[in-house]
Amino acid sequence: MRIGTGYDVHRLTEGRDLILGGVKIDHPLGLLGHSDADVLLHAIMDALLGAAALGDIGKHFPDTDGAYAGISSLKLLLQVNQLLEEEGYYIENIDATIIAQKPKLRPYMEEMIHNIAEALEISKNQINVKATTEEGLGFSGREEGIAAQAVCILTGVYEGSFAVGDSKGCPGCGGRER
Repeated sequence: MRIGTGYDVHRLTEGRDLILGGVKIDHPLGLLGHSDADVLLHAIMDALLGAAALGDIGKHFPDTDGAYAGISSLKLLLQVNQLLEEEGYYIENIDATIIAQKPKLRPYMEEMIHNIAEALEISKNQINVKATTEEGLGFSGREEGIAAQAVCILTGVYEGSFAVGDSKGCPGCGGRER
């Protein structure tokens, strides 16, 4: 079992759509960033990559690469899922929190969860997304930006395939030593 955490924050600005969890939110301000600046998906991707010891989204999708300018973070999440599959990891669960004074996000939560589940090819009951305010405190309380935090648990394809303490390896790996 591997645990990962992720955090992201972007400034609110005029002239941009507000995208969270791949959902366009009705709000006069959007998040400033190289991609669509979806802080929720960025935090989730960092949690997943961290749990798999694969670095972070800056390593895989640098903001100096024009290929990622304005890109949907759902497309990036699909690529993170592919990396996890290549490394033999399965997602057990994801728990994420969006920190924003406004707008109210409850009406958008189910669609966010649906988008995340679809991109990661997991069940909706493996994902929890919630939102909170900072009661008017800090940058998010002053409506200067929005942040998100995420935690996840991954399981490796070979975890649990041999008895703990068995130095002879497992039948599925040809008896190789761990």
